[in-house]
Amino acid sequence: MPHWTPTRRHRGVFRLILGVLLVAGSIRPAAAADEPQAEYLIGPGDVVQVYVWKEADLTRDVTVRFDGKMTLPLLGDVPAAGRTPMQLAQDLQTRLARFVSTPQVTVGVGQPNSQRVFVVGQVLRAGAYPLIGPTTFLQALALAGGFQQFAKSDKVIVVRHTGGTQALVRVDYKKIESGTDVDGQNVFLQPGDTVVVP
Repeated sequence: MPHWTPTRRHRGVFRLILGVLLVAGSIRPAAAADEPQAEYLIGPGDVVQVYVWKEADLTRDVTVRFDGKMTLPLLGDVPAAGRTPMQLAQDLQTRLARFVSTPQVTVGVGQPNSQRVFVVGQVLRAGAYPLIGPTTFLQALALAGGFQQFAKSDKVIVVRHTGGTQALVRVDYKKIESGTDVDGQNVFLQPGDTVVVP
Protein backbone atom coordinates (compact mmCIF):
# COMPACT_ATOMS: atom_id res chain seq x y z
CA MET A 1 0.00 0.00 0.00
CA PRO A 2 1.50 3.39 -1.02
CA HIS A 3 2.44 5.85 1.71
CA TRP A 4 0.50 9.16 1.66
CA THR A 5 2.53 12.31 2.18
CA PRO A 6 0.70 15.53 3.03
CA THR A 7 1.47 18.56 0.87
CA ARG A 8 1.83 22.12 2.17
CA ARG A 9 -1.77 22.73 1.18
CA HIS A 10 -2.94 19.75 3.24
CA ARG A 11 -0.92 20.94 6.23
CA GLY A 12 -2.38 24.46 5.85
CA VAL A 13 -5.95 23.17 5.76
CA PHE A 14 -5.17 20.88 8.71
CA ARG A 15 -3.78 23.84 10.70
CA LEU A 16 -6.91 25.87 9.90
CA ILE A 17 -9.20 23.05 11.04
CA LEU A 18 -7.11 22.48 14.16
CA GLY A 19 -7.18 26.21 14.92
CA VAL A 20 -10.97 26.34 14.53
CA LEU A 21 -11.36 23.33 16.81
CA LEU A 22 -9.04 24.83 19.43
CA VAL A 23 -10.88 28.15 19.28
CA ALA A 24 -14.26 26.43 19.46
CA GLY A 25 -13.14 24.54 22.55
CA SER A 26 -12.07 27.74 24.30
CA ILE A 27 -15.26 29.75 23.70
CA ARG A 28 -17.27 30.47 26.81
CA PRO A 29 -20.97 29.55 26.66
CA ALA A 30 -21.85 33.19 27.41
CA ALA A 31 -19.90 34.40 24.34
CA ALA A 32 -22.88 33.79 22.08
CA ALA A 33 -24.95 36.19 24.19
CA ASP A 34 -22.41 38.97 23.56
CA GLU A 35 -23.78 39.46 20.04
CA PRO A 36 -27.42 40.54 19.97
CA GLN A 37 -29.71 38.56 17.72
CA ALA A 38 -31.26 41.24 15.54
CA GLU A 39 -34.37 40.64 13.47
CA TYR A 40 -33.84 40.04 9.79
CA LEU A 41 -33.99 43.20 7.69
CA ILE A 42 -35.05 42.85 4.08
CA GLY A 43 -32.50 44.14 1.58
CA PRO A 44 -32.06 44.66 -2.17
CA GLY A 45 -31.91 41.40 -4.07
CA ASP A 46 -33.95 39.44 -1.51
CA VAL A 47 -36.82 37.36 -2.82
CA VAL A 48 -39.82 38.11 -0.60
CA GLN A 49 -42.79 35.75 -0.36
CA VAL A 50 -46.04 37.68 -0.03
CA TYR A 51 -49.08 35.63 1.04
CA VAL A 52 -52.51 37.27 1.04
CA TRP A 53 -55.05 34.91 2.56
CA LYS A 54 -57.83 33.91 0.13
CA GLU A 55 -56.34 36.18 -2.56
CA ALA A 56 -54.35 33.92 -4.91
CA ASP A 57 -53.84 36.72 -7.45
CA LEU A 58 -52.01 38.81 -4.85
CA THR A 59 -49.92 35.96 -3.42
CA ARG A 60 -46.50 35.79 -5.07
CA ASP A 61 -42.72 35.84 -4.76
CA VAL A 62 -41.28 39.29 -5.43
CA THR A 63 -37.65 40.38 -5.79
CA VAL A 64 -36.67 43.56 -3.97
CA ARG A 65 -35.06 45.89 -6.49
CA PHE A 66 -31.77 47.67 -5.90
CA ASP A 67 -33.67 50.86 -5.06
CA GLY A 68 -35.20 48.97 -2.10
CA LYS A 69 -38.71 48.73 -3.54
CA MET A 70 -40.85 45.90 -4.86
CA THR A 71 -43.81 46.01 -7.21
CA LEU A 72 -47.15 44.39 -6.37
CA PRO A 73 -50.50 44.29 -8.17
CA LEU A 74 -52.91 47.05 -7.08
CA LEU A 75 -50.21 48.71 -4.96
CA GLY A 76 -47.43 49.47 -7.43
CA ASP A 77 -44.04 50.21 -5.88
CA VAL A 78 -43.78 49.55 -2.15
CA PRO A 79 -40.68 50.27 -0.01
CA ALA A 80 -39.32 46.99 1.40
CA ALA A 81 -35.60 47.37 2.17
CA GLY A 82 -34.67 48.09 5.76
CA ARG A 83 -37.87 46.58 7.17
CA THR A 84 -38.53 43.33 8.97
CA PRO A 85 -40.93 40.87 7.31
CA MET A 86 -43.49 41.69 10.02
CA GLN A 87 -43.25 45.45 9.38
CA LEU A 88 -43.64 44.91 5.64
CA ALA A 89 -46.65 42.61 6.18
CA GLN A 90 -48.37 45.25 8.34
CA ASP A 91 -47.73 47.95 5.73
CA LEU A 92 -49.08 45.77 2.90
CA GLN A 93 -52.13 44.91 4.98
CA THR A 94 -52.85 48.62 5.51
CA ARG A 95 -52.33 49.42 1.82
CA LEU A 96 -54.48 46.50 0.61
CA ALA A 97 -57.37 47.46 2.90
CA ARG A 98 -58.45 49.95 0.19
CA PHE A 99 -58.99 47.07 -2.25
CA VAL A 100 -59.61 43.92 -0.17
CA SER A 101 -61.96 43.44 2.76
CA THR A 102 -59.88 42.73 5.93
CA PRO A 103 -56.73 41.47 4.19
CA GLN A 104 -54.51 39.04 6.09
CA VAL A 105 -50.92 39.34 4.87
CA THR A 106 -47.88 37.24 5.75
CA VAL A 107 -44.40 38.03 4.45
CA GLY A 108 -41.50 35.60 4.37
CA VAL A 109 -38.01 35.74 2.91
CA GLY A 110 -37.53 32.97 0.36
CA GLN A 111 -34.01 33.89 -0.70
CA PRO A 112 -31.94 36.18 1.56
CA ASN A 113 -29.68 37.35 -1.26
CA SER A 114 -28.75 40.64 0.41
CA GLN A 115 -27.24 38.94 3.44
CA ARG A 116 -23.81 37.83 2.27
CA VAL A 117 -20.13 38.49 2.74
CA PHE A 118 -17.31 38.42 0.23
CA VAL A 119 -13.93 36.76 0.70
CA VAL A 120 -11.21 37.73 -1.79
CA GLY A 121 -7.45 37.39 -2.19
CA GLN A 122 -5.20 34.56 -1.08
CA VAL A 123 -7.86 32.00 -0.14
CA LEU A 124 -8.65 28.72 -1.88
CA ARG A 125 -12.23 29.63 -2.90
CA ALA A 126 -12.77 33.37 -3.18
CA GLY A 127 -16.38 34.42 -3.63
CA ALA A 128 -19.65 35.54 -2.09
CA TYR A 129 -21.01 33.54 0.84
CA PRO A 130 -24.50 33.80 2.36
CA LEU A 131 -24.90 34.81 5.99
CA ILE A 132 -27.20 32.18 7.43
CA GLY A 133 -26.80 33.53 10.97
CA PRO A 134 -24.16 35.31 13.02
CA THR A 135 -20.88 34.56 11.22
CA THR A 136 -17.34 35.17 12.41
CA PHE A 137 -14.16 35.79 10.44
CA LEU A 138 -13.01 32.20 11.10
CA GLN A 139 -16.27 30.76 9.82
CA ALA A 140 -16.04 32.80 6.60
CA LEU A 141 -12.42 31.72 6.19
CA ALA A 142 -13.47 28.09 6.55
CA LEU A 143 -16.18 28.57 3.89
CA ALA A 144 -13.51 29.99 1.56
CA GLY A 145 -11.31 26.92 2.07
CA GLY A 146 -8.62 28.54 4.19
CA PHE A 147 -5.51 30.46 3.26
CA GLN A 148 -3.36 29.83 0.20
CA GLN A 149 0.28 28.98 0.77
CA PHE A 150 1.70 32.52 0.65
CA ALA A 151 -1.18 34.41 2.27
CA LYS A 152 -0.23 37.11 4.75
CA SER A 153 -2.54 35.83 7.46
CA ASP A 154 -1.47 38.53 9.92
CA LYS A 155 -2.55 41.36 7.58
CA VAL A 156 -6.18 40.47 6.79
CA ILE A 157 -8.57 43.40 6.37
CA VAL A 158 -12.36 43.44 6.63
CA VAL A 159 -13.86 46.28 4.58
CA ARG A 160 -17.15 47.37 6.12
CA HIS A 161 -19.65 49.89 4.72
CA THR A 162 -21.37 51.86 7.45
CA GLY A 163 -23.47 54.96 6.88
CA GLY A 164 -22.05 55.72 3.43
CA THR A 165 -18.42 55.38 4.55
CA GLN A 166 -15.96 52.53 4.54
CA ALA A 167 -14.31 51.30 7.71
CA LEU A 168 -11.35 48.94 7.83
CA VAL A 169 -11.17 46.24 10.49
CA ARG A 170 -7.74 44.63 10.78
CA VAL A 171 -7.55 40.93 11.62
CA ASP A 172 -4.39 39.06 12.63
CA TYR A 173 -5.02 35.33 12.18
CA LYS A 174 -1.71 34.50 13.84
CA LYS A 175 -3.07 35.94 17.10
CA ILE A 176 -6.11 33.69 16.76
CA GLU A 177 -3.94 30.67 15.95
CA SER A 178 -1.68 31.31 18.95
CA GLY A 179 -4.65 31.99 21.23
CA THR A 180 -3.32 35.40 22.32
CA ASP A 181 -6.33 37.44 21.09
CA VAL A 182 -9.12 35.19 19.86
CA ASP A 183 -12.01 37.40 21.00
CA GLY A 184 -10.50 40.60 19.56
CA GLN A 185 -9.46 39.17 16.20
CA ASN A 186 -12.31 36.75 15.39
CA VAL A 187 -14.76 39.55 14.54
CA PHE A 188 -18.41 39.03 13.68
CA LEU A 189 -19.08 39.87 10.03
CA GLN A 190 -21.93 42.06 8.85
CA PRO A 191 -23.90 41.87 5.59
CA GLY A 192 -21.84 43.37 2.77
CA ASP A 193 -18.45 42.95 4.49
CA THR A 194 -15.49 42.08 2.26
CA VAL A 195 -12.68 40.03 3.79
CA VAL A 196 -9.41 40.82 1.96
CA VAL A 197 -6.56 38.32 2.40
CA PRO A 198 -3.31 39.74 0.93
